[in-house]
Amino acid sequence: MYAKAKAHTNIALVKYWGKKDAELIIPYTDSLSLTLDEFYTTTAVQYDSQLQHDEFVIDGQPVNEKNFIKLTKFMQYIREISGVTAFAKVTSTNHVPISAGLASSASAFAALAAAATKAAGMNLNRTELSRIARRGSGSATRSLFGGLVEWHHGTDDATSFAEPIQERVDFGLEMTAIMLDTNIKKISSRSGMQNVVKTSPYYPAWIDVVQHDMVAMKQAIRAQDVTRIGQIAELNAMRMHALNLAADPSFTYFNADTLRAMALIHDLRNQGINCYYTLDAGPNVKVIYHKNDRPKILKALQIEFREDQLVVAKPGPGIQYLD
Repeated sequence: MYAKAKAHTNIALVKYWGKKDAELIIPYTDSLSLTLDEFYTTTAVQYDSQLQHDEFVIDGQPVNEKNFIKLTKFMQYIREISGVTAFAKVTSTNHVPISAGLASSASAFAALAAAATKAAGMNLNRTELSRIARRGSGSATRSLFGGLVEWHHGTDDATSFAEPIQERVDFGLEMTAIMLDTNIKKISSRSGMQNVVKTSPYYPAWIDVVQHDMVAMKQAIRAQDVTRIGQIAELNAMRMHALNLAADPSFTYFNADTLRAMALIHDLRNQGINCYYTLDAGPNVKVIYHKNDRPKILKALQIEFREDQLVVAKPGPGIQYLD
């Protein structure tokens, strides 16, 4: 009763920010993301009838109490749907900073959902897995698939799932992450969303914004228009972060380096170089562009940031089973 899986992170180009059902993790809006090849998690699950409780080791260290409770709840859900009664040893390695706005929870719970169900003898398709992964982290529902992925927000557990729009992305879309701060963020995505939904006066307008952006983004993808994809993604991200500034209490994930990176992207555009940015719940900036413009963009970024802060990411694959 053993399995190992690998899942990649995804960065939302059209974002969800707020849950209608916090228990089932059903959002208020759809979302659309790009799976990235450079950031991923590998997770092994071994069920063992001798264990007295689940054991979780992440990057060589036992998890803290908060994460232990969250992960145990997820594994209990797997036991309920699989019929397996044994506890499990879960060993996970992240090739992405945790809780830094780089979607580590997406790859983590996608890999865990795949490995835990496989080890339990369940042979599920990726749509079924996306529903299960969603119960651990909303964005994990998209990491079961490669390339460009849509998450249908749905109205219940059965209708809230992801599906690929285009898994083989071969029209030059690329993303470079500017790693400004990889420390754990002070405000979690979960608490940030809750605050925004309850207190931001602009939240009803946000639901309309996402509905509009989903249509526009899918049109841009069909047209293979990287510039338009970048424009929509940047504006969508800024409107999401505006919700945070309007919440009570107001908060932001930006820091001084975030603003410096954003200003640099604006400067490059003014020079005629097509590049755009997006940000999730963290200070790290992701630059969107056509791969042909990569040399010019990296040259400019390397003046302001260290080379080890710049990670070029191409469209990545969906879930993979290892061993």
